[in-house]
Amino acid sequence: MSAEASFLVTPKVVPTLDSAFRPPVLANRAFRAAARASGHPVPVEVAIEQADGSVFRFSTEVLPETHPQAAANLRFVERWLKFLLWSRGGFRIHWAGPSGLAAELQQYYRNTATGRFDADIMGNRIYERPFELIPCSRDALPPARSATKPLGRHWNGCRIGFDLGGSDRKVAAVIEGEVVFSDETVWDPIPQADPQYHFDGIMDSLRRAAAHLRRVDAIGGSAAGVYVNNRVKVASLFRGVPPEVFQSRVKDLFLEVRRAWNNVPLEVVNDGEVTALAGSMSLEANAVLGLALGTSTAGGYVTPDGNITSWLNELAFVPVDYQPDASLDEWSGDRGLGCRYFSQQCVGRLVAPAGIETPPDLPLPEVLKRVQSLMARDDPRARRIYETIGTYLGYTIAHFADFYEFEHLLLLGRVTSGPGADIMLAGARHVLATEFPELAQRIVLHTPDEKEKRHGQAMAAASLPVVDAG
Repeated sequence: MSAEASFLVTPKVVPTLDSAFRPPVLANRAFRAAARASGHPVPVEVAIEQADGSVFRFSTEVLPETHPQAAANLRFVERWLKFLLWSRGGFRIHWAGPSGLAAELQQYYRNTATGRFDADIMGNRIYERPFELIPCSRDALPPARSATKPLGRHWNGCRIGFDLGGSDRKVAAVIEGEVVFSDETVWDPIPQADPQYHFDGIMDSLRRAAAHLRRVDAIGGSAAGVYVNNRVKVASLFRGVPPEVFQSRVKDLFLEVRRAWNNVPLEVVNDGEVTALAGSMSLEANAVLGLALGTSTAGGYVTPDGNITSWLNELAFVPVDYQPDASLDEWSGDRGLGCRYFSQQCVGRLVAPAGIETPPDLPLPEVLKRVQSLMARDDPRARRIYETIGTYLGYTIAHFADFYEFEHLLLLGRVTSGPGADIMLAGARHVLATEFPELAQRIVLHTPDEKEKRHGQAMAAASLPVVDAG
């Protein structure tokens, strides 16, 4: 048994279709307990820096170098850092910890496919700085500094909101806070090499909504990916676009959309943030973590003060399963990531273990529709899929609680449509009650009505831009 495998704890609640699942929250707790039990836990402190000067400080403990299982240090610290990078974001890690472990991490980010993916996305693509891990003393760590700001909740005027997913795009027309039209259109953006496909699809949805308004005062958008000042940094929707075309056309695609609509106020943000915003508005509460289960996984966070942060909250890429043979994400080449456990992709990989036969070339949205149709008839095979996702969710909520301060978790997205959502929530609550009773008392799980599940993000997106009341 490898050193890291010795800390992989079998959960008390085993997913119906995935007995090999090993929750990070249990493994991390076992690892930290071993470090403390050694009598000489080695402290690690990091400061993760963003391009705007924001800095996030975190600390943990690892095993002493003389410990017989010290080889596990690299794996556990790398997974911990991966969660921090994709939840918070940053291009520079200031490292106060063992120098040998720092050297191993530098090699990981430089010489392995999964490490290079994280380094390239964080450094070159999002923050446009070289990615680096810099060893330093604890006294030399930069102090924490960050800012929060309000998001959305503006309803004056005639507005359009859109939400771009990997299998459909949604749009809503809103007048003074009242939804007068909403629509959903199937599309297939991820493999498209020509961004004109994306532009034309977005414009088509906007025109559909505009037909129900006497004028267009503002446009708000929700889309998978990272957006800064309405510019596309990285987004799965454009994975099929060649890099040179991405630079010349995709980066400013939404600025092009704004010009096409007479430069009205336009705001595009990550779909996860809008998920959390939609939840905060519908629940009339703050401290909300939103999770949208669609083509991939989107996450967003509203602070206890009702604001958003500069965090990435890209929960599609945070580790949620530590088993060595966990499900593989074909984009990053990494295993056990959120996108493979809370999405159509998860449903697609569980149909065979559930005993549901589907053609191998059947698109994932159609696979999901079949599973949902079976679930509507209370088919036990479909039920097992939702039970499995519910168990994943319960353990992952506990994992998220180690990194986020939240009291409400809201589930949205196509995967949550239909009676399967209730099974998922029941499964997650069972896990929390069984393994994490303190969290079961503190965190409330929500799923909105069917229209809100499918169109809530588009409606909330409409509230993003500020429009002069005059």
